[in-house]
Amino acid sequence: MCGVTYLFKTQRLGFKLWGENDLKAFTEMNSDPETMRFFVELMDHKASKKKMIQMNKMYEDHGYCYFCVNLLFTGEFVGTIGLGYKDFDTDFAPCTDIGWRIQKKFWNQGLSTEGAKACLNYAKQLGLREIVSMATIGNQASIRIMEKIGMEYWQEFDHPELKESPHLNPMALYRIKLNGADQ
Repeated sequence: MCGVTYLFKTQRLGFKLWGENDLKAFTEMNSDPETMRFFVELMDHKASKKKMIQMNKMYEDHGYCYFCVNLLFTGEFVGTIGLGYKDFDTDFAPCTDIGWRIQKKFWNQGLSTEGAKACLNYAKQLGLREIVSMATIGNQASIRIMEKIGMEYWQEFDHPELKESPHLNPMALYRIKLNGADQ
């Protein structure tokens, strides 16, 4: 896509920081009840914009974030796939999480898996030694992606930030060691 600077690419996807032009599509995805059923709540325009700003700040601070992902052939917004710094109150944090959320029309095409593998490679380039991923145990689609990218089940836990959303707990926690870290 002309004029877009991607931080890295796969065969079908381009990964970039968030810009004002991404807000409309991001908000539409975040306000879809089916896409957001494993999240605390739907996100409106204001919440989506705040999240975009947070992601760009995380990139400044850590060199990674949940990136804005486009389909390379069309430039169309696919969703968000990337890495997130987590420091909530649990025995495995602080840590780096890998996660994804893509528009329904792109489900079941292997894009989340393709993008997550690229993000693991990116994490290796950054010198990160371990990546975790978490999903509510009912989110079998995300758990399958974790397994497809080589992550292994670690434990179940109650996410401390989801006490007001008990339907999302317990969470399945997966992890993968990178860069020759002890297995």
